[in-house]
Amino acid sequence: MNSEEMAQTMIKIRDNTKTIKSKILVMSGKGGVGKSTVAVNLALALADEGFKTGLMDVDLHGPNVSRMVGLKKTPEVIEEQIFPPEVLPNLKVMSISSFIEEEAPVVWRGPMKTTAIYQFLGDVAWGELDFLVIDSPPGTGDEPLTILQTLPDVSALIVTTPQEVAIQDVKRAINLVKTMHRKALGLVENMSYMKCPGCGERINLFGQGGGERLSKSHSIPLLANLPFDPRLVGMADSGQGITTHLRGSELEEAYRNMVKSVLQRVSE
Repeated sequence: MNSEEMAQTMIKIRDNTKTIKSKILVMSGKGGVGKSTVAVNLALALADEGFKTGLMDVDLHGPNVSRMVGLKKTPEVIEEQIFPPEVLPNLKVMSISSFIEEEAPVVWRGPMKTTAIYQFLGDVAWGELDFLVIDSPPGTGDEPLTILQTLPDVSALIVTTPQEVAIQDVKRAINLVKTMHRKALGLVENMSYMKCPGCGERINLFGQGGGERLSKSHSIPLLANLPFDPRLVGMADSGQGITTHLRGSELEEAYRNMVKSVLQRVSE
């Protein structure tokens, strides 16, 4: 793509996304921290509370968002515009999994991944949204970097677990956000603890206090400490969301409180 084509692409993306009020990149420097779970259920919770929400999956090599929200419909393509399917009345979802066979590997290098993300931002008819939640793969590679470079008004929600192995890698994600001069919306400590099903005692599966220490050392607010619930495994596989299928649970309350914190941070 030459400089003129790039300029035209950026104008197209700017015009196509100007009706989206808030753009949130959910990222982490570490895999296995439940980042996609946080992204999906944040989007579902926002939609459930009446916000017009888009959920965009740019984890191109491991696109799991469609399964996790129970997406069965495929996008419509009309005159080079892609119309994302609605999962709920307030939730539109876009993932590369809608265009590939279920078990087919995505064997793409950097330029192809960047082009796909540009299409998701410039060719998808998102319309007027309150939030666009973007799920990225772990690390600081092409996908999160492209989003941070392309969207000057995007903010980052960074997911970690309490353990130091995760914290070490998450620091790299934080520093990428700072290097790109983007807003760090906040930290989410996922799998902070689990309640024993028998006695109700709190079990610290991955240690404790990592998110709080990271928040203090990097001056980023800790927006949520999300507990682990074993029911999540089956729910993610069957496309069930926390706010719709675990109503009244401690985990649902934690997500509702996280949404409140996100809304407060967005308004600042």
